[in-house]
Amino acid sequence: MSTNTSIPTESRANSDARQGLVLATLCAVTVLVIAFVAAINLAVPLLTSGSLHPSSTQLLWIVDSYVTVFACLVIPCGALGDRFGRKGVLTIGLILFAAGAAVSASSPTVAVMLIGRCVTGVGAACVLSNSLAILMHATPPQKRPRAIAIWASSTGFGGVAGNVGGGALLQTGSWRWLFVAVVPIALAGAAAVAYLAPRTPRNHRGLDPVGTVLLTAATFGLLVGVIEGPESGWGSITVISAFVASAALYAAWIIVELRVEQPLLDPRLFRLPLLRAGCLGMTVAFFGLFALFYVNASFLQYAKGFSVLTTGLAVIPLTIPLLFGARFVPLISARLGSTITVAAAFAFIGVGMFGLSTSTAHTPYFAYALWLVVIGIGAAAALPVLTHDIADSLPLEQAGVGSGLQATAREFGSALGVAVIGTILTSRFISALPESMRDGDGAAPRTVADGLEMADTPLAHDAVLSAFTTGADSAVRVIAIITLIAGCLVTAQSAWSNRTRTKETEQVH
Repeated sequence: MSTNTSIPTESRANSDARQGLVLATLCAVTVLVIAFVAAINLAVPLLTSGSLHPSSTQLLWIVDSYVTVFACLVIPCGALGDRFGRKGVLTIGLILFAAGAAVSASSPTVAVMLIGRCVTGVGAACVLSNSLAILMHATPPQKRPRAIAIWASSTGFGGVAGNVGGGALLQTGSWRWLFVAVVPIALAGAAAVAYLAPRTPRNHRGLDPVGTVLLTAATFGLLVGVIEGPESGWGSITVISAFVASAALYAAWIIVELRVEQPLLDPRLFRLPLLRAGCLGMTVAFFGLFALFYVNASFLQYAKGFSVLTTGLAVIPLTIPLLFGARFVPLISARLGSTITVAAAFAFIGVGMFGLSTSTAHTPYFAYALWLVVIGIGAAAALPVLTHDIADSLPLEQAGVGSGLQATAREFGSALGVAVIGTILTSRFISALPESMRDGDGAAPRTVADGLEMADTPLAHDAVLSAFTTGADSAVRVIAIITLIAGCLVTAQSAWSNRTRTKETEQVH
């Protein structure tokens, strides 16, 4: 009799172990593609002084072409996985990711580098949109909230991993090593996915090519406007044209999707308060996090004199809540309710950013690290709840599209956060510079690197660093205010959704 009962126990243990390996693999490849968004920012000084000699505009697109392609294609790649097989699309995505990184690592010109970055972005879109979809199908319903919470935390951890890993690789003195190191990691991930990940049921819906093209083009126009805003000016013809074209394309996309029988993404889904709250919340969370990553790298290097490696390691306190708190979030959310959990999460993120905005070059690192932990607590609470809200709003057979939708919100928030904080930082930095550093037309250096190059005395050097610190503090403070206000909107939307669900449940009973 003992022999009979040990068989299902052993089988259950093997099943749990395999599910754990699948979860670990899917989280690892997710961390990889998110980390690549953050890591490239640390390579900017080396790219500027390297053999490619990119102009300021070219440098902007070396950094942002990956995010742009990533965000534009993540929903179509999710639909592709739903239709032709999520495991296959994810594996191909990792291979493309490795190929694009190899092209970037060996690029002799900026044009080749941009091709490599775009190919890597296509691969990343395949990975992020299908990793969560596979996880949802591979995990039993009772274990799904915890698995989603861990996966969601890995998306936040990816930004920090990019800073730490990127900092370590760039200590070699060459930006090329950042891309070289990614190739074997991505190929190992592809092999692990091919061996471990289960095949999931396919959705035989059509691919909606017209809707796909319109949505991709509209998202591209929106991101071009956001990315070019700080560089070209928010009132420039390029930026205004991009926003107008994006609005027209989104309008055309809505018209087309309302008429086709099987739309790529039905616009009527956004009537669901839970979906709206989840998408807005994801955008706001990554708006704040990636704005922080953008200014943090420069602040620690210029204001506090940290090396690239030390700068990457210095953000580790942010990861502590993400690593150790994810498993508890479903329990906390079940006890307090998702609305209170989300409200507390954005309060932690906003307050933590306010705390960081008070930091100066003389602030002890310990105090700086404490504020990072506060922000990490907010991110650890927000990301699992928001991810679950979006996933729970759509049927399981559209898990790839749902994953793509939240990934789009995430990447748009990241791009917008960098653009907004970059604009505020530059404006405040220039206004805080002494008049002696302006030329006859009143123009001044736009970056701290340019300012330090112009500084010909120790006093001028200190003035540049002081201006930068002033600009960084102001920029982080504005981001904190925006995050808190937007967090209130997300909380209100979440409360409305829960109230609507409660009424529907009461009517059913």
